[in-house]
Amino acid sequence: MFNQLRNHLARLPRDSRDTLFLLVVIAWVVLPQVGNLPLWCSGLAAGVLLWRGWLAVTVQPLPSRWWLLVLLVLTVAATLFTHKTLLGRDAGVTLVVVLLALKTLELRARRDAFVVFFLSFFTMLTNFFFSQSLLTAAAMLVALLGLLTALVNALMPVGKQPLLQAAYTAGWMALLGAPIMAVLFVLFPRMAPLWGVPGDAMSGRSGLSASMQVGNIASLALDDSIAMRVRFEGAAPRQSDLYFRGPVLSTFDGRDWRPLRSGFPARMQPPANLQVQGPPVKYQVTLEPNNRPWLLVLDATPTPPALSGFAATMTPELQWLVDRPIADLVRYTAQSYPDFRHGPPRQMAGLQDYVELPAGFNPRTLQLAADLRRDPRYTGADSAQLVAAVLERLRTGGYTYTLDPGVYGQHTADEFWFDRKEGFCEHIASSFVILMRALDVPARIVTGYQGGEQNAVDGFHVVRQSDAHAWAEVWLASRGWVRVDPTSAVAPGRIGALQRLQAPRGVIAEALLGNVNPALALNLRAMWDAVNNGWNQRILNYTQGKQLNLLKNIGFDAPSWEDLIYLLIGIVVLASLSGAAWTLWERSRKDPWLRLLEAAAKRLHRAGINIAPNSPPRAMAEQLARQAGPHDPSALAVRDWLLRLEAQRYAPPGTTSTRLATLKRELNQLVWPT
Repeated sequence: MFNQLRNHLARLPRDSRDTLFLLVVIAWVVLPQVGNLPLWCSGLAAGVLLWRGWLAVTVQPLPSRWWLLVLLVLTVAATLFTHKTLLGRDAGVTLVVVLLALKTLELRARRDAFVVFFLSFFTMLTNFFFSQSLLTAAAMLVALLGLLTALVNALMPVGKQPLLQAAYTAGWMALLGAPIMAVLFVLFPRMAPLWGVPGDAMSGRSGLSASMQVGNIASLALDDSIAMRVRFEGAAPRQSDLYFRGPVLSTFDGRDWRPLRSGFPARMQPPANLQVQGPPVKYQVTLEPNNRPWLLVLDATPTPPALSGFAATMTPELQWLVDRPIADLVRYTAQSYPDFRHGPPRQMAGLQDYVELPAGFNPRTLQLAADLRRDPRYTGADSAQLVAAVLERLRTGGYTYTLDPGVYGQHTADEFWFDRKEGFCEHIASSFVILMRALDVPARIVTGYQGGEQNAVDGFHVVRQSDAHAWAEVWLASRGWVRVDPTSAVAPGRIGALQRLQAPRGVIAEALLGNVNPALALNLRAMWDAVNNGWNQRILNYTQGKQLNLLKNIGFDAPSWEDLIYLLIGIVVLASLSGAAWTLWERSRKDPWLRLLEAAAKRLHRAGINIAPNSPPRAMAEQLARQAGPHDPSALAVRDWLLRLEAQRYAPPGTTSTRLATLKRELNQLVWPT
């Protein structure tokens, strides 16, 4: 079947074959956008490309312009209906894809082909509006080579020129342009906000949220995508100390946990009162885009993380926030202290916010708290002893940590403590804090990431979305806020030994990965993470600061972006002069007439004409006549050109350069025999 398809394609006219190749390249350009486009746009683009391909294969006429006008009006209306505007990134990309697809239906002349080429190049660039990952860059490199091949192929003379020849020319062009692109990447000034486009700005995938809803998720599917990478200076902290702090949730309405909504004035609310001691942990974080204004740092970080272009502030709950959402990959350095205290050391009015519970929820949990208070073992017990008692209940009461606890009802804490006795970290932390508050112990929930794993290839500590976690903080007299992780009482391995629960695989994943050696899979993932991290660190994170540091390293005392422009102009001028000098030197090494003769011999050889070495033009013309026949029009044109080339060799001085230029131009326009 494959041979039949290949033979059928080989019998098609060149225009049809070229059109099919261009349609395949366009489909490759549009394919990465499918997840970002409206469903109707993706379907329309696929349908139009298939329709155009069918017209090319069956050599059918193209639809009338009235059809195109109707489709254009409908698609513009659909874009306006979907996005409520024709401006902006999403609406603009939708329109560009629609115009590109529709333009293929009027691909009649070379002028139309050029419009399609330029629209395809622009559509290729729009992929970077949504993602600047290594995979996207690799896919667009293939698209670039495909579009260059199609462009070169369209400029070739009429005839059955092999597509491989056009691909070779396109690859050589891309290779020649690579040094120029490298210089522009290194030296072209990064001037925010003109440089770069926000990546994933409207589609945050963080494992964290500004609120936490307990009980509505029947099962938790682990997301192994990377949240951030961390490089520690020196030895990394223990696994059980890797708590990256995110939003702190203190207000509970029976189902949702949200940030504090206090009725007390600011002066009566608990201050941060952060006190650190001991040696700090220094590290660098590369944070993936999440469309949230949160900087994830270890507990506790008294000084602002060093992040260029952002203003960072710390809340009284020790969470670091910046002045706008993180819509791009960012890198910052921080210094945290594992040994710290924070919060008021003595009871104050504002702590009442942390013992409030909504009326009408979890009556059995409230009764459990009352029973603990009446238990003789805890008569006169302080808050620390009550915390220890609840943790002991979690350790010995048959509670389990699971990703599939089912949907909880109205009284989530009651169901956890008495009925289900299972859940993931949100259920456990929420139930623990509710019970603590019922015992009049101020408590709150802290969300963030816990743990991660070190990549043995590049040494970075990788924190994934599956490491998202929720734990508790309780207030103890004379100690302030103290971290308590109730999940560690239920599943100690989750915190200290990097033992993660695995979400069940689907049928396809099981078929693909079921027989793969786990160690091999881990090594391959580590290698891919290291390669992707290198792309993030060296390419996406190549900022203006790094450009200026480069200038310092090559001798500039106080570099600025103007110095970058001067240096870039100087390199471009030097490269241009070097290219011109090389061209002149090459021309001086060989007679222009001999270069034309050599070019003609190469083209005849590619056309299958056996030319003896060092043959003069007349001998080439005679050999061409013998093999191609006396009546082949293309052969006659080439023979005439060869005879005029021979005559030029003996022309009078003074007209050589003009006539050689004419012959060279005619050589590029000749149609060679096949």
